Amino acid sequence: MASHPIPPETFRSREQQATLCLLRTADAVKRRLAQVIEPHGITPQHTTFCEFCAEQAPVVTHFDHRRRMIEQTPGTTRLVDRLERKGLVTRTPCPTDRRRVLCRITDNGLDLLTELDEPVNQCDAQTVSTLASEDLASLISLLETVRAVDS
Repeated sequence: MASHPIPPETFRSREQQATLCLLRTADAVKRRLAQVIEPHGITPQHTTFCEFCAEQAPVVTHFDHRRRMIEQTPGTTRLVDRLERKGLVTRTPCPTDRRRVLCRITDNGLDLLTELDEPVNQCDAQTVSTLASEDLASLISLLETVRAVDS
């Protein structure tokens, strides 16, 4: 995935250049990850939700996962519908709050996450393989600082 830098004079400001570079990079990383995950019949967003359910085992309310999702989208119910149809999660009404739904990852969901562990780890490593360890630490810190503006 070769990327050709756009000359700095093309942008109206360094801020615009940085923002567009972030967006282009996010898109490239998302496409690379999708190539690994989507042949298994799920999207990166599905994977993130399943991972959250697995970490919060045995149950998680599907409203609580929004903090963890990479993309903030309103379609949580549809996302859970798809995962339930695929047999990756189950859901039951919360006994104390009818507005909430409790989600559990299934054995099939756990098996899929296990199957994806190594290919996703390889994809992650390949994505940042050109960065030295200290550069990777700086990148993480800088991105967290930029994201903190929205917190």
